[in-house]
This record gives sequence, C-alpha cells and structure tokens, in this order.
Amino acid sequence: MIGLSRAMRVFVCTVPTDMRRSFDGLFGMAEQLMKQDPLSGHLFVFRNRNRDRLKLMYWDKDGMAIWYKCRAKGGFQLTTDLHPSDEKQKSAEITIDELSLLLGGIDSLR
Repeated sequence: MIGLSRAMRVFVCTVPTDMRRSFDGLFGMAEQLMKQDPLSGHLFVFRNRNRDRLKLMYWDKDGMAIWYKCRAKGGFQLTTDLHPSDEKQKSAEITIDELSLLLGGIDSLR
C-alpha cells in the first residue's frame, strides 16, 4: 500500500486519461500537461472518462510506481468535480484526507 504522509501533495489530472497508459505515458502527462515534476515524491492521480478507474503514480525511493483501482459500482468523485476549473487548467490539487476517503470508497462529494 502507499504510505501517505501529510507532506505529500496530490495532483489530479482533470483531463480524462486513457487507462492503457503506463509509466512513460503518465510521466509525460504529469510533466507536460499538469506542469509538475513526477520525480518530486508527490502523488499524481489520473481518471478515465467514465471515472470508474483510477491510477496513482508516484516516485517510490528508487523508481516510479503505479497503483490502479477499478470501482465495481459508481465512479470516483472528487471535490474538484463540484468546482470545474478554467478549461485551460489541466490539474487540480486535493488533500491527502480527500484522497484517503476516495481510496477507501467514500466520495468526498457526500
């Protein structure tokens, strides 16, 4: 499991992501689309168009790691869905608490 610490920042890609993307594709999205450094130790969250699949990418001491979760029912909803940002903005930041709720199966919109 991912060791979440309060020092970590969590960046959500607001653009739907093709879940066939692996390390190189997600790394490129974090760098070019989200304008963040994937080697920073922070978490990068990607969702598919239907919002029922989620990938987390992070630097894990000696290499990149990807964590993948698929929901059997419903989708992954975040507070960033309530307040759509400027269409030019390709990422949003959420808290570790919001991510923990999300991964635990609790939507942060409730």
